Amino acid sequence: MSEAAWDYDLFVIGAGSGGVRASRIAAAHGARVAVAEEFRVGGTCVIRGCVPKKLLVYGSHFAEELQDAANYGWTVEKMTFDWAKLRDAVLRDVDRLNAAYTSTLESNKVERFLERATVVGPNTVRLASGREITAKYILIATGAWPVRPSFPGAEHAITSNEVFHLETLPKRVVIAGAGYIALEFAGIFNALGCHVTVVNRSETLLRGYDAALRDRLLQITMARSIEYKFNCPFERVEKREDGSLAIHLGGQTQALEADVLLVATGRRPKTDGLGLEDVGVELGEKGEVLVDATGRTNVPSIYAVGDVTDRVQLTPIAIREGQAFADRVFGGKDTRISYDCIPSAVFSQPPLAAVGLTEGEARNRYGSVKVYTSDFRPMKNIFGHRPERGLYKMVVDAASDRVLGIHMIGPEAPEILQAAAIAVKAGLTKAAFDDTVALHPSMAEELVLLK
Repeated sequence: MSEAAWDYDLFVIGAGSGGVRASRIAAAHGARVAVAEEFRVGGTCVIRGCVPKKLLVYGSHFAEELQDAANYGWTVEKMTFDWAKLRDAVLRDVDRLNAAYTSTLESNKVERFLERATVVGPNTVRLASGREITAKYILIATGAWPVRPSFPGAEHAITSNEVFHLETLPKRVVIAGAGYIALEFAGIFNALGCHVTVVNRSETLLRGYDAALRDRLLQITMARSIEYKFNCPFERVEKREDGSLAIHLGGQTQALEADVLLVATGRRPKTDGLGLEDVGVELGEKGEVLVDATGRTNVPSIYAVGDVTDRVQLTPIAIREGQAFADRVFGGKDTRISYDCIPSAVFSQPPLAAVGLTEGEARNRYGSVKVYTSDFRPMKNIFGHRPERGLYKMVVDAASDRVLGIHMIGPEAPEILQAAAIAVKAGLTKAAFDDTVALHPSMAEELVLLK
């Protein structure tokens, strides 16, 4: 079929971070592009994920900072908190970002279809309205969706999709899961004065992060009155007439009482009902779209980027994959994505951040490693009467002195880690850090003073 015979050069299903970037860059290369989105433009990160969640983190921090203000000489009277005011401010910003992403597509002349689209052929999609559209290439960028555990009464739980719309601030919150989403919301609700209980089916939180950071976070959050119940599977949830919940756990004789049960037990690629299997696209065990290094599926005209591939579920990765796809297919650039040394953060309270290998991973891979640490009380906490201590950890290859990983927990750890990640990605040595003059007084200086 000739180029002109296709309705579009590219049809994108999903207008999240990866889909919008791919659409914009492809259009800039001269492609005729259309995108279908069944909900709102912007995707998980903008609409119901990292951006509104980070705003809630900022809002919750004031509870602690206003208390500390008195120790710095400030008098703060009649301190009150209005959940609805914070919630609505966050949702207004989501509206702003939705409009900004929409404007980006419009200014790049990308046609938008605000309805569901499914794949009905290697080069054909069908809109919910029934219209069929052809394209030389189809890009799947539908992201991921919260996993809902299966147990009696699970319908009474909410996910991270609904938590931003709570009518009132709950007094008692039970959170299922111990990953980054669970612990970020645990910190938010705890800071806002809710009683928080984290329930996990295993005994490990934040799997994949360095053990020393995980242990430190557990100690600090328990001291902040967050309760944990490990190795506790959910048996059933009962909803009472007053709307409260009785949550029954395996191995526990007494039910947990809660006003809200938030399940944060992972996210699954959102491929259900897309029709991919019907046209021969191979999917993995979790429904993820299987792709090669260029993002192409086993059907040559169909590609996928972002969380739907379940390679790395991070917004910056989806954006890079979307750009690389568009540059490669429409711009003639053989752009490839590097998946090593990806920095990550958990906006818990306190936050932690990491890049590179954990100590355990480094020992398994390199054998002999050196570990340097700084266990210190951040100056910010001194007037707060909090005994919480920050922990910075550097893992170094003993043979080459190359820094293999940096792991941090403490105030502003993610902001500091971003710059340090450049050094790890560049393969710098511990000596390079040692040769750098400390910026004093700061928490970041601990990175060049590690012993």
